[in-house]
Amino acid sequence: MSTENTAHYKVYKSDGNTSQTKEVKLTTSSQGGNYIVYRSFVKQMNGNRQGTVCTKTRSEVRGGGKKPWKQKGTGKARAGSIRSPLWRGGGIIFGPKPKKYKSKINFKEKQLAIRNILLNKAPNITLIDCDSLQLDYPKTQLIRTKMRDMNVDLMKKTLIIVNEKYMNLYLAVRNIKNIELLQANNLNVLAMLKAHSIIITHEALSTIEETYNA
Repeated sequence: MSTENTAHYKVYKSDGNTSQTKEVKLTTSSQGGNYIVYRSFVKQMNGNRQGTVCTKTRSEVRGGGKKPWKQKGTGKARAGSIRSPLWRGGGIIFGPKPKKYKSKINFKEKQLAIRNILLNKAPNITLIDCDSLQLDYPKTQLIRTKMRDMNVDLMKKTLIIVNEKYMNLYLAVRNIKNIELLQANNLNVLAMLKAHSIIITHEALSTIEETYNA
């Protein structure tokens, strides 16, 4: 069952004041939604797996066509091929083969998972004006300064959600390993779960409400 909940997000002003809050209505699962978040997480992780690992069986290992020695009379155990799995350099028994890792989740279930995360992480979410991230030129130190002004710990994972990725912002952020930049219409569960703090622009929040709160 779904219920309508209200998330309270901190609003950061250019003067450093975060006393204000903004209320956002989110339709989430009535039972916390942990299971649907887990399913969405598993689907994304499975989608990231290549599944290209491969080992050779005794029929695929090169060589081994000739019988090493005759069947009887040598005093040794009978052997039919030097590529037997019992031999060094032989094939692998029940080794991994290429496969596709698939898990299905409905589109509306993914939307529900993202809304649940937005509600559960509300204490760690801060809203800012889009102008706060405008850069005249791509310089990483400018972003570091802005993050410190907002009391963001750069030693922990931080997710910045914008309505559109501007080139100067993208180039300035990509050198900081603990900051990830996402567009509001392309959110993913893994990035949101890893983030210790989430920064969202007001424009991006409007897009999130239109895209994921249907």
